Amino acid sequence: MANLKEIKLKIGSVKNTQKTTKAMKLVSSAKLTRTRQLSEQSRSYARKINEVLSEIANRVSKVQGGGNHNKAFIPVENPKTVDLVFVTADKGLCGGFNMATIKTVSKLAEEYESKGAKVRYRVAGRKGVDYFSFQGKELSQAVSDLSSAPDYDRASEFIADVVKDFQNGETDKVILIYNGFLNMLTQEIRVTELLPISLENVESDKNETSMLEIEPDDDEEVLEELTGKYIDFNMYYSLIDSLAAEHSARMQAMEAATNNAKDRVNSLTIEYNKARQAAITTELIEIISGVESLK
Repeated sequence: MANLKEIKLKIGSVKNTQKTTKAMKLVSSAKLTRTRQLSEQSRSYARKINEVLSEIANRVSKVQGGGNHNKAFIPVENPKTVDLVFVTADKGLCGGFNMATIKTVSKLAEEYESKGAKVRYRVAGRKGVDYFSFQGKELSQAVSDLSSAPDYDRASEFIADVVKDFQNGETDKVILIYNGFLNMLTQEIRVTELLPISLENVESDKNETSMLEIEPDDDEEVLEELTGKYIDFNMYYSLIDSLAAEHSARMQAMEAATNNAKDRVNSLTIEYNKARQAAITTELIEIISGVESLK
């Protein structure tokens, strides 16, 4: 059995860890509140963009005889090159949050590669960069400080190269993957085919009457502008939603760590009391034996 000093040091160490994990939980909880508010505001804006994009695209499609000639809306059945754009956290200590995204990306890559497609990795987040770099994968794009501090301009700049390659024909399909916020206890992997855009996947409030007043001659120009906004905002929103999910996952992980530390302190305290009792008993026996030997 460990001596009393060793057990006491362990108890002190675990209590310090417990204080740290409890503080980290509180910090994540405060950050989650702010990020959720931003996420909800962004979601409302995204619905409006989706609604307008859907209406203009359908209008252009009718004018062009039932088919949209914009490359961003032309489906590709057998893509030769696929860009996987995904978001991970810059930091750890958030349970299986990052691995859920990484596993989904790896699975998608295997599926497309088995069909003969070339897969290119574009990642925002240090954990994703570190993992796939260690696996020896070539990263077409890698940013390590964007997912922890989402910024619209930087998000647009990040996705701009992806869009450029798609328009130039270097990429046939762009898929966006991230771990999104579902509720305080749950995160959900989101996989979106960003390009080409499928209007069936574009969420919009079809019960709401549109107030758009756009000249028919301007439809294609407006559609092109909205397409860019749609792609930019989807990238930006994925960063915000992923950050909210990250804070939620870290909050749960730190709560679990705090509870484990509490249980460990209790078990060490019991062990300490048993060792102290054994030490006292030993001392009493030695004293009694010494007195008996003097008789």
